[in-house]
Amino acid sequence: MLLKKIVVIGPESTGKSTLCEQLANHYKTDWVKEYAREYLLTNGTDYTFNDLLVIAKGQLDAEDKCSMLNAQRSTLNNKPSTIFIDTDMYVMKVWCEFVFEKCHNFILNQIVERKYDLYLFCNVDLPWVKDELREYPDLESREKLYHIYKDALINQNVPWIDISGNYEERLKTAINAVDKIIN
Repeated sequence: MLLKKIVVIGPESTGKSTLCEQLANHYKTDWVKEYAREYLLTNGTDYTFNDLLVIAKGQLDAEDKCSMLNAQRSTLNNKPSTIFIDTDMYVMKVWCEFVFEKCHNFILNQIVERKYDLYLFCNVDLPWVKDELREYPDLESREKLYHIYKDALINQNVPWIDISGNYEERLKTAINAVDKIIN
């Protein structure tokens, strides 16, 4: 049975986790949380370039576990399954390059090797919400990061859609896009 993998990406504080959770609830499936939050809350926010490699591997491990579980469930139920992934290796690439001006080869190789069915690209039009992990409250940095992500999405082959508006509008846009992929 086919497993559809849909990734939600974008700069910080653009509603990625909220959208993943809403979509998982709507489609009665699982979502992969952003591993970086767990890692930084446990280890502190004074991260290094090598910490980003550990975070990337933790993210992929969580994705692989969720994928395996849902592929098994899909086989047992004899129907396709869909999972939602809060960030992927493009996020790790952008993070590495934005902060350290270089990227781990492992991350670049994973971008090439991993296959996804759709990207939901969250715009910076939501108000920035402060929390202990967020680094870029200024609109200029957020817009710069948005354009870096957009450039990455334009230059790859997986379909993607811009997700903007309030939370309700974002969810509606995302459901419409997901329905086209899974139906």
